[in-house]
Amino acid sequence: MNQIKNKISLLLGCLYSFCAIAQLDTYNYKMELSEVDDLWHSVQLPENVFGEIGQDMNDIRIYGISATDTIEAPYVLKVGHENMRRTAVDFKLLNKTSNSKGYYFTYEVPTKEVINRIQLDFENENFDWKIALEGSQNQNEWFTLLDDYRILSIQNAQTNYRFSNLNFSNAKYRYYRVLVKANEKPELLRAKISVNTKSKNQYEEFGVTYMNVSDKNKQTVLDLDLKKRLPISFLKINVSDEIDYYRPFSIEYLSDSVQTEKGWRYIYRNLSSGTLSSIEKNGFSFPTTLAQKLRVTISNYDNQPLTIEGVSTKGYVHELIARFSKPAKYYLAFGKKNDRKPQYDIAQTGVKIPTEISTLTLGKAQKLPKKALFKASPLFENKLWLWLIMGAVILVLGGFTLKMMQKK
Repeated sequence: MNQIKNKISLLLGCLYSFCAIAQLDTYNYKMELSEVDDLWHSVQLPENVFGEIGQDMNDIRIYGISATDTIEAPYVLKVGHENMRRTAVDFKLLNKTSNSKGYYFTYEVPTKEVINRIQLDFENENFDWKIALEGSQNQNEWFTLLDDYRILSIQNAQTNYRFSNLNFSNAKYRYYRVLVKANEKPELLRAKISVNTKSKNQYEEFGVTYMNVSDKNKQTVLDLDLKKRLPISFLKINVSDEIDYYRPFSIEYLSDSVQTEKGWRYIYRNLSSGTLSSIEKNGFSFPTTLAQKLRVTISNYDNQPLTIEGVSTKGYVHELIARFSKPAKYYLAFGKKNDRKPQYDIAQTGVKIPTEISTLTLGKAQKLPKKALFKASPLFENKLWLWLIMGAVILVLGGFTLKMMQKK
């Protein structure tokens, strides 16, 4: 009896292992996870994973294989992000005056709040003014925070651009005085005073390995190639020109390609758009997108093309926070077309995940072999055999017919 039980257990163990391997083999690649010795671990996704998974990143699994069981370890995908927090600060406008230098707006911040941003909203549509910003505790002694700070608004058929935010280092004064150096009267509709706090970005730098610049039809087109598919979420355009410029632009990524009779047709999708400006840093954020080839199109209108020194890209760190409930040999599996998004309890709010967990080591990516589909061979691959058999059948039928005619 014991021997029978042992054989049944062995058979079930083999069956479980086969099912686990079969489940794992539905994916294109696997990477072994080492040092799984706790309930919770994190796994940072390496760059080579992004070239093999879908745009929605649904085709990622963690499977554990033991002698008697197969386990799917639940995980939460954590994507680094820029956490910008803007806190409004109470203030009141004390006075508005003007002299030969320009127009003054003095504000009082009654609380001891730190600020680093003043947003000005003017009714004027087109302006190009310089700003001076000072701070004081008693309105007798003033300290310079900004000087000759440029704000600008261009509203016409070609450009719709406005920059009127005063950004400066953290300051703590009771009074702030804004001087607008303008010949015309600035019609200030409202002002907002705030403090911006930004968490440390979990960015990874991606190098652009190839860039082609072409100027045609009053446009500058930058074709960029990263040589591998990566999660892009930030792009900066470095312009060397020292002139003033304000050029609309768009960022696209290559999403697909189709071969036609006239050659390959490349399909690009929009990532972001805005205005390149000489008074801003020209760094642009957008939702994370898996892409290898990017295209930036700058509209020059009747202006000379800008001199582009280079382009840099970044992407957020992607990591899995996974729960390992049983001992087993675990693998990260990825690469499966049209895979469904996994539904795990730990992805729901309210599940407590430790703040300090260790990171697992990933082995090399291994391509999982696929079983060749059975192809039924035709009964007669050589047509000569078919003609010989047809001829034999005709001879037999003819012989039977002649015998029947002779009997009659």
